Amino acid sequence: MQIGIFAPLSNPFATPDYVTALGRVSEARGFHSIWLGEHALLFDQYESRYPYAADGKIPLRSGTGLLELHTALSFLAAVTSRIRLATGICLVPQRNPVYTAQEIATIDWLSRGRVDFGVGIGWLREEFEALDVPWERRAARTREYLEVMKRLWCDELSQHQGEFYQLPPARQFPKPVQKPHPPIHFGGESEAALRRVADLGQGWHPFNIGPEELRTGVSRLESLLAERGRDRAEIQVSVCAYMRPLDLDQVKRYRDAGADQVTTLAAAANPEKLQQRLDQLAEELVEPARGL
Repeated sequence: MQIGIFAPLSNPFATPDYVTALGRVSEARGFHSIWLGEHALLFDQYESRYPYAADGKIPLRSGTGLLELHTALSFLAAVTSRIRLATGICLVPQRNPVYTAQEIATIDWLSRGRVDFGVGIGWLREEFEALDVPWERRAARTREYLEVMKRLWCDELSQHQGEFYQLPPARQFPKPVQKPHPPIHFGGESEAALRRVADLGQGWHPFNIGPEELRTGVSRLESLLAERGRDRAEIQVSVCAYMRPLDLDQVKRYRDAGADQVTTLAAAANPEKLQQRLDQLAEELVEPARGL
């Protein structure tokens, strides 16, 4: 059973020393992966509902914000050599797919093939509007942008003509180390999210759900995969416990519900406290989970 880390890298505490400690200590203590979130903008006032908190508000205080996702992953790639590096999640429909494809391929190249590409359609309408990106049909836009990215990753001469993006014949390098491309893990817990996994994914990354909810989702995913002639073994299920309490018994329940990996929140006020927290999590979860 694999144990990963979800690390919200927000200023001011996510200093270079803090991010270095996150990478090096997580790798040394045997964690399987590090997942980083993304928001280019946050707002003091917003009507959109954050789906993973009871009050509908993202738990980041005013005056702080997340480090840029791909830059932070590149930094982590430079201070590690084995641990998987994951976007958890990249807000694909907000981004230019050509730049996103090159950023992911570059991190995969520099990390020697350690990227997991977690993607989602977004929840914060105000962020879309500020970035001048349509909120409507963002799920369809996500699917098409991923197709553009795959063409850039997989084809020597890449091109695409679609509803949301037109790419004339062009060449992009580097190509990812992982073939045919870094695994795509879809976030989200809805029926539509599960269909995206079954249609296009190599992983499912549900967030802040319990073992019974996971069991229901995995069962539905297995049915959707079978309808498409795919096997459950093709999909890695990496569930993030997020704000939920997590101990070894809970890890076992997630495993029995279909999880291949459980990721746990790790945040602290400074590098020293982060190391202490990671040491604690390793003793409580990583080492015992090896025998599961």
